[in-house]
Amino acid sequence: MKALLGADLIDGTGGPVLKDSAILIDGERITEVGPRAAVTLPPGTEEIDLSGLTLLPGLIDTHDHLAHKNYSLVSRWEIEEPASLHHLKTAKAIEDSLAAGYTCIRDAGGLDAGFKLAVEEGLIKGPRLLTSVAIVSPTGGIGDRVAPSGHRNAFNNDPMHPDGVANGPEDLRALVRELVRVGADVIKFATTGGASSRSGHGPKDIAFGPDEVKALVDEARSQEKYTMCHAVGGPGLRMCIEAGVGSVEHACYLAEDPDLAKMMADKNTFFTPTFEVYEFHSTISAPHIVARTKELMQIHQESLHIAVSAGVKVASGTDAGGFVHGDNAREIELMVERGLSNMQAIQTATGWAAECVGQEKNIGTVQSGKYADFLVVDGDPLKDIGVLRNKDRIKLVMKGGVAYVDNLPVAEPQAVSD
Repeated sequence: MKALLGADLIDGTGGPVLKDSAILIDGERITEVGPRAAVTLPPGTEEIDLSGLTLLPGLIDTHDHLAHKNYSLVSRWEIEEPASLHHLKTAKAIEDSLAAGYTCIRDAGGLDAGFKLAVEEGLIKGPRLLTSVAIVSPTGGIGDRVAPSGHRNAFNNDPMHPDGVANGPEDLRALVRELVRVGADVIKFATTGGASSRSGHGPKDIAFGPDEVKALVDEARSQEKYTMCHAVGGPGLRMCIEAGVGSVEHACYLAEDPDLAKMMADKNTFFTPTFEVYEFHSTISAPHIVARTKELMQIHQESLHIAVSAGVKVASGTDAGGFVHGDNAREIELMVERGLSNMQAIQTATGWAAECVGQEKNIGTVQSGKYADFLVVDGDPLKDIGVLRNKDRIKLVMKGGVAYVDNLPVAEPQAVSD
């Protein structure tokens, strides 16, 4: 058994900090949490001193694209380098994310289920992975991999990475079943265009009809899979919320339809704003993407405030594929810059995030019976949220009771008395 002793504990529930805490670990799971003075350590317990440090649950990114490297067409089509090199770079991105304190990531498209198996089998070090494999959209939607010239790419016809394009309720039901067959944990689909989608298919432009969305969500539910929907604004945003999607990704124009926030709260629909990707797009992307992004920045912040006021739970997702991996905690920092308290921002990447991805029974909070997934930092994120992003401040990253990052001081050897 192991005991983590002396840290200031932020447990992911939003409750008060527990000073001088003790966490007892047996194998992969937590067996007891409490004040150090109240926890009795069994004989032979390995004691790890965390005095002066802050311990949190391992962080969760509810929307990443670990297999994406940048926004160029040849990169997205995976034709600029040998497939083996592309996959090794993806493995590096997975390892970098764990080293940054992220012990669970829900991938929102592009990552096949083999990487999840590689982590589970110990072939690579990485977070707990939840995969969607492909983004489901209609012809002309964000999942339709067609170049401006009309040429099509479908992941080199990999049978484990099916094309995400489907039209009509029956084809959508069939595609959901195929994605489940190849290992998808969650079904990701899109009911609107986006800031970074092709010119002519913008953030409020609709994709799919109500009958198609209902069929997709119903089929995913029958397969016992969660759903996440790319929906930025307009009728497509309302459509997915009314259909009962698990989480709405982006929802930048939610403030234009504030009644939807109450509907989300009533249905326990999560809101993943992905501020980090819009920060990127506002400065670097193609001119039409920069213009779209700048237009939505202010209302996006208003949408966050309306959602929180209505009781909607917010989840931290970076949408980071294409610009950076391993700096996921910038999203938590942006939550604070957009108006959340430091504690609320931490919840978006811990307790609330675990609920969003359907893993609240196992991760997201530091409680007895859950996996021993932790991030230990030098500093107080309730005073300076930026410490979560500072790699020099990360002292310990533990997943399932195993330390994958250990920058703790080496304990001085104890003198042996005669």
